[in-house]
Amino acid sequence: MKQKVVLAFSGGLDTSFCVPYLINEKGLEVHTVIVNTGGFSEEEAKRIEERALQLGATTHTCINAVEDYYQRGIRYLIFGNVLKNNTYPLSVSSERFFQALNIVEHIKKTGAEYVAHGSTGAGNDQIRFDLVFEVLAPEVKIIAPIRELGWSRQQEIDYLREKGFDFSWEKSKYSINQGLWGTSVGGVETLKSSGVLPEEAYPSQVTDHGVERIKIGFHKGEPVSFNGKEMNPVDIIRTINKTASKFAIGRDIHVGDTIIGTKGRVAFEAPAPLILIKAHHLLEKHVLTKHQLYWKEQLGNWYGQLMHEAQYLEPVMRNIEVFLTDTQKFVTGEVEVELRPYHFSVLGCESPYDLMNPIFGDYGESNKSLTPQDIIGFTKVVANPLKIYHTIHQND
Repeated sequence: MKQKVVLAFSGGLDTSFCVPYLINEKGLEVHTVIVNTGGFSEEEAKRIEERALQLGATTHTCINAVEDYYQRGIRYLIFGNVLKNNTYPLSVSSERFFQALNIVEHIKKTGAEYVAHGSTGAGNDQIRFDLVFEVLAPEVKIIAPIRELGWSRQQEIDYLREKGFDFSWEKSKYSINQGLWGTSVGGVETLKSSGVLPEEAYPSQVTDHGVERIKIGFHKGEPVSFNGKEMNPVDIIRTINKTASKFAIGRDIHVGDTIIGTKGRVAFEAPAPLILIKAHHLLEKHVLTKHQLYWKEQLGNWYGQLMHEAQYLEPVMRNIEVFLTDTQKFVTGEVEVELRPYHFSVLGCESPYDLMNPIFGDYGESNKSLTPQDIIGFTKVVANPLKIYHTIHQND
């Protein structure tokens, strides 16, 4: 009886090559699996299944992990206002763990002795997949044919043709990875520091040249309504993406350090993540104290760094999630956002817990809680250590 291998399958050239390679060169029974984290439709999933079976897979499974991805990942990225290097909402890097975690469950169901993926040896994803498999399924052997062989794209195509699979493998000029939390775009321009992606490289183009205002409701930090209509968070993300894409909102380029030590550059389009994070952050500015805001920023950034660098299974991540969740008790209210071509503005918010309360005064206009003498005394106290320092060092 042949040993089994579970192959993380996308239907692209690399994972398509892996199917006959694992069958013919490794003598394994291939069971393909794709984990949908919001990147493709039912029709696309059906086409991927047809290709897997045509290539020789014994079984093919499609796992819908969108809700799981939101609950265990995206939710905390919103709570933490996570933007890697103040730019990137971890659109693709945050998906891989939840794909890998679901693949581990499938490995256990099939009783496979091997797990395989199509990652190359040059990026972050190989680490993210391998680490989850190494920790949660240590008894299963990992195979990464593209990484191990180091073959060119043409060599893979030639091998497939030799095995009777003469599919059309027209290479797209741009590499696009789409998911619920945004889309990454890579191309020749992103391989150098000065390259600029052309307009047509991005998934969405401007179709609305006007101005549109939307309102996003939050309850305990989570998005719960869009323009007054209650919706679940996943549907709100999809609705914002659809609405803001008409204006080509959410584009930027991320430059960061890879897990293996090199620097990388990638463009992305993530309208819903950027709008939600900025709207959520504005609401927090109104309802949290300055110390809550400060420590949330530190731990939110650290949470994003750990997730990016394949440390989702590190126990401190669960500790940070507890902290982030606790800070969201009063992050409830509605935020108004204005959309224009290539741009959005967070206008203002309303919340029953707004600390910008006129009972205590109006900024720059009136002070209802302190007298002039209180301010004079307070300033003297604050100035005292500085007066001591500058008196001692007046001749330095």
